[in-house]
Amino acid sequence: MNNKEQVDQEMNLKDENLNEETAENTSAGVEFEGGEPQAESEENKLEYEVADLKDKYLRLYSDFENYRKRTAKERLDLITTASEEVIKDLIPVVDDFERAFRASENEVEASKVREGNLLIFQKLAKILESKGLKPMDKLIGMPFDAETQEAITQIPAPSDDMKGKVIDVIEKGYVLGDKVVRYAKVVTGA
Repeated sequence: MNNKEQVDQEMNLKDENLNEETAENTSAGVEFEGGEPQAESEENKLEYEVADLKDKYLRLYSDFENYRKRTAKERLDLITTASEEVIKDLIPVVDDFERAFRASENEVEASKVREGNLLIFQKLAKILESKGLKPMDKLIGMPFDAETQEAITQIPAPSDDMKGKVIDVIEKGYVLGDKVVRYAKVVTGA
């Protein structure tokens, strides 16, 4: 049983218990005559008020439980389908790679294979950029930033002005919106 089914089952049990409690409390000891409670004594009035307040409380509690159940279900649905749009957009790129592999089996000229791979790479980069993913470009010569970069090693700077700056990028970093999803791995000058 997956999490979604388990949440649904627990919520249904709670709803059944609430409905039984509501039915018991609304009929507990309050007599009605013509749609109105008997006003024989102060005690009957208080019992009616207590029953009415219990009923309101149980209805409110039931509404809240239904809301919680609905939002939990929506959250599970969102988690399971969050990446669906990205995956659908990436499937054509996978198809292009498969076609390129088949075509390159018989191709003798490597420049044509490289050109085809470059086209597929550009298509993939365009899809990722449309989803908000941006590479960290032009880092060489810039000051080292620990918020977006990870220094792999330090080497002697080729000149004094390159001390504390990025000399080489080993692995590109990426930003999704304003959040760093992969830090750039760089070599800095010492």
